[in-house]
Order: sequence, then C-alpha cells, then structure tokens
Amino acid sequence: MKQKLLVAGILAAYAVSAPGWAQTTTAAGTAAAQSSVTIYGDLDEYMGYIKSSNGSSVIGLDDGAFLRSRLGFRGLEDLGGGYKTTFDLEQGLSGVNGSAADSSRLFDRQAWVGMKTPVGEFRFGRQNTTIFFNGAAIDFTERTTMGSVINTFGVPSRFDNDISFLSERMAGFKLELHYAMTNATSATQNKPVIQQALDYQNGPFRVGYMGLEASPSGNAVTVNEKIQYQNLYADYNYGAGSIYTAYVRSNNITSSANGNTAAAILSNVSIVNNFFPGTDINAERFFNIYQISADYHINERFKVGTLYGVIKDTSGGNAGASGGNVGGFYDLSKRTMLYGFVNYLKNEANGGFRFSGSGSIAANLAGSAVNGQSLTGLQFGIVHRF
Repeated sequence: MKQKLLVAGILAAYAVSAPGWAQTTTAAGTAAAQSSVTIYGDLDEYMGYIKSSNGSSVIGLDDGAFLRSRLGFRGLEDLGGGYKTTFDLEQGLSGVNGSAADSSRLFDRQAWVGMKTPVGEFRFGRQNTTIFFNGAAIDFTERTTMGSVINTFGVPSRFDNDISFLSERMAGFKLELHYAMTNATSATQNKPVIQQALDYQNGPFRVGYMGLEASPSGNAVTVNEKIQYQNLYADYNYGAGSIYTAYVRSNNITSSANGNTAAAILSNVSIVNNFFPGTDINAERFFNIYQISADYHINERFKVGTLYGVIKDTSGGNAGASGGNVGGFYDLSKRTMLYGFVNYLKNEANGGFRFSGSGSIAANLAGSAVNGQSLTGLQFGIVHRF
C-alpha cells in the first residue's frame, strides 16, 4: 500500500510540475532553467518452449526474453552553462501477472541522481553496470536475450550505493568508472565493487573493454581470489549489418543442484555487507567465454542474426558448454516490435547451464533436465515501448 501511495504521489507531482520552467539565480544574475520529466517503460511478453535431451520439456507465457518489462521516471533540470541535474527511477515488472520484479524494492532496476557537466556525468545511487548498459556492443541480441551465450553464463547487471562517472566521447573514446560501496561499519567487510570501461568508435569500427572486480571480505578469508568479470569486444559495421566478437573471463559462478548458473558467488543485482565471505573455493575456478555473431538488415524494419559461443571451464572440471542462436526482429512501428529466436545449448558432462533472458524465466528447466544435457529453445514475442 505504501508503494502504491508513493507512486500515486509521484505521478500527481509530475502532472502538476513537469515539464515546466524554474527560475535559478546565479552570481551573474537570473537565468531560466528548463526542467522536464519523462515517464517511460516497455512490456515484453513471449511464448517460450524449452526441451532437454533427457526428454523433459516446458512451455509457457513469460516476460522479458528481450527486454525486462519496466516502468520508469527519468528527468533533468538544465542549470545553464553546460550543467544539468539528472535522475532515473526504474522498476522491473512482470507483464504476465503484474507483480514487481523485486517486491522488496520500489525501484529495483535504477534509483540514482546525477549531475551532467561539460566533461561528463556523475551519478549516485543504484545503477546499471557498465557491462549491462553496453550490451549492444556484444552481439546482435544486445546480450540480454535467451540467445546470447554470454548472457547464459550471467551478466552483472546493477549495484547499490554506486558512485559513477561517464565521460563525454572525445576523439572517439568514452570512459566509465564505478565505485559501489557496502556501507558496512567493519573495515574487513567494507569492500567495494569497482568497475571500469573504455569504448572507442571510429567509422565502422568499435572496440572496448569492460571490467568488474570485488575483493573477498570477512575475518575468515581462506580464498583470496577476487571475483572478476573482464570483457573485451570488437565490432565492424559493414553497411547492411554488423559483425560482433566478444571475450569474457570470469570466476563469478558456483555449482548447485539446478546447474552452474543457478547461483553466483557475487550477486549480479545487489550488494550486502559481505559481498562474498572469501571461503568459496569456486572463486578459484575461471571460465573463458568466446562468442561471435552477426546481423543483417533485410530492410529498415526487419533484421535477422545468428550467434555462436563457447564457455570453457579452465579448471579442467568439464563444466563448460557451447551454443548457438538464430533470430529476427521486425518493427511494426517505432514503438512495437515482434521477435523470434531458435536456441541450442550443449552442456559438457559436468556443465549445468540453461537459457537466460532479460527477465527471470518462470517456465524453465532445472536439475537433471539441465546438468550434462543439451537444450533446445524456441521463443516468439512482442515488445511495446512507451
């Protein structure tokens, strides 16, 4: 009820005050500053079918094979002189049943305030990681769909208490830095999640690096390996489409009864006083992920693409996987898009990977239907943005 009242209050306030004009006084005199607020979001619903080589299968209506359904409020105030106050509040939703993606939060995806300056933007609060935000550089699916092998492994998405800097693009380069704190009182537990990224674009070429590190915390650390996610990519736009290559090295994975992607040592969506206790031996097990994909624009509305990726278990534990995807996107309008994917994933004997979407998959397989098995998937969906 409190959440509903707060959302109603926000909407009422916006209806009264935005967009509008505010007067600000500076040392040079009085200047007019423009303020605006945008209500935005999307709904992504799809029919999905997944079949295992052990004979198990599941079919269902789900949310977020391409984009997680969401509702957001984005705004800025132009302060003049190249400075702007910015903010973003975003809540993930399920279009299937109308529930919140995270019932413990009012805005689970983003909740930050920032300041744009002539050199870049500073942000403070819960934010998307640079790894998640730049998914369009990784593959034709934008990395967040069920067709991406990199997404199958797992992608760090967002963290609390994050201080970030996003530079303007200069001479083709753009820098991004993040420092997410635990706010813990204990020095041994106050270990930040640090991110850095550098993107370069020049004509049809785009190359870049994105990385994340978090140190073990607690008084009983027995495994000193940092949790890491390192990502390199290189793209080429050949005119009618693009070719994407990407490499990931990470140890943010652990085993469970539902497969190796069912849990991570460091949460991909939140931080607590202990990022990880430094006792999980799986932190010493690194995976290398190699992926290549390409797309082709048949016309201005219709795009098709294909993808292939390999997950290598460098520990020799025979817990990797390989897979591929063929898909297409068709724009009915500027706001509405149809999409479809055919996916294949083959686990090694001790591998337990399964398809992952932008949203959590309710109609999914687990346990013996995943571990050491091959999976085939088929999805058809619709996305409407507003």
